[in-house]
Amino acid sequence: MPSVIEVRNLHKRYGDHVAVHDVSLSVEEGEIFGILGPNGAGKTTTVECLEGIRTPDGGDIRVLGLDPARDRAEVTRSVGVQLQDGQLPERLRVAEALELYASFYDTAADWRGLMDSLGLTAKAKTRYGKLSGGQKQRLSIALALVGNPRIAVLDELTTGLDPQARRDTWDLIEAVRARGVTIVLVTHFMEEAERLCDRLALIDAGRVVTVDTPAGLTERAGMGQRVSFRPSAPLDDRLLTALPEVAAVTRDGERITVDGDEDALNAVSALLARQGIVAQRLRVEQASLEDAFVALTRHETEGK
Repeated sequence: MPSVIEVRNLHKRYGDHVAVHDVSLSVEEGEIFGILGPNGAGKTTTVECLEGIRTPDGGDIRVLGLDPARDRAEVTRSVGVQLQDGQLPERLRVAEALELYASFYDTAADWRGLMDSLGLTAKAKTRYGKLSGGQKQRLSIALALVGNPRIAVLDELTTGLDPQARRDTWDLIEAVRARGVTIVLVTHFMEEAERLCDRLALIDAGRVVTVDTPAGLTERAGMGQRVSFRPSAPLDDRLLTALPEVAAVTRDGERITVDGDEDALNAVSALLARQGIVAQRLRVEQASLEDAFVALTRHETEGK
């Protein structure tokens, strides 16, 4: 797929503080591309440079072939933005906000249809200050899409939402991508990134640690499986440690915990079957994206 965003060696500082240091990444058309990292990692500064809101101190950015700093008006027509701290006047009604934003564009979307598709029609006359957190986020998405953008940048979209509202918002993001919009999703929620993103850039301390799929990042971190169980009959730990897929075996009373690679469960299950032993209260833990992030950022820090 062609790239719609190209970032090469981006630098941005504020006084003595380096917010972004040598960031490079590309976003392909039609994907949900995640920028993942802890608070203060440089995620928002990076996307604000993409949007033309901030001017980089160094590096090169192309959004749909345009320079956001030089061609900001053209970029604005093609990129919809949901800001991290975006707020509207408390007394502004939902329909008024959408109609106002639609007036800014020559080829705006049908704002009434957009309001309906995002479940806001019943709130058309409701003032912004009376909306729930989830409803405000729906409106933020609608405002980001009202200009018929090719790219939507969503910055910390679900911060402060309850779990159900967060999952409802995830469904909306997937529906937006289905409309043909490329999405850049800035988040520090690992579960959100794992659920939504085709690829991720892990950013820590202003640097890109790595870019890969969620599954690829987990695999790259070199983390496998943890299998714990109670054997139905006595089991010699040496049988488990002899398996090439097993890295470590520990006991807590009758419970055995096995750490190994991605094939550890299959190897342990086969051994138990040969021994005629049943794994009681079996529990399997897969490495999560959060585990991978911690491991990869730790390795990056240790390598400096």
